[in-house]
Amino acid sequence: MVKKILKSKSKRKAAPRRKSSSSPALRNTVIKSSRPAKLQYIPWSTIPLEDLNPLLQRQFIVGHEIMVARVLMKKGCIIPLHSHLNEQVTYILDGALKFWIDGKEIIVRAGEVLTIPPHMPHKAEAIEDTIDLDIFNPPRADWMNKTDDYLRRDEPADK
Repeated sequence: MVKKILKSKSKRKAAPRRKSSSSPALRNTVIKSSRPAKLQYIPWSTIPLEDLNPLLQRQFIVGHEIMVARVLMKKGCIIPLHSHLNEQVTYILDGALKFWIDGKEIIVRAGEVLTIPPHMPHKAEAIEDTIDLDIFNPPRADWMNKTDDYLRRDEPADK
């Protein structure tokens, strides 16, 4: 009896693989690079600081399918509520950020990491002068083409 069950299972055909269930909108907005990946060595000191507003500066490096940004925020800097199709990993090098995300307030301090899934609305405030590394996959097109207007203002945003 056991041999018959084993034989009948082994004769079954594998079910056909289903195509990815990701949404058509997401598939259409993620663009894979046709250029080959290349090795890069880039000291932060060679990348000019970009002034976005009086309390916010950044530098970033774009790899093949990833971006790393060094973000400098003065105490009181507000990153307004926003979301993006990119997965984000934030690693605080120095200082602390308070995030409002997923109905929670989370304080992330030096040496700590926060991962933010794609499309999740979030807001942040520097509660100390802060330096963080943000890693994005895929790279942020709005940062590269300078259409990130929510970060670019002359006056600090209201809390």
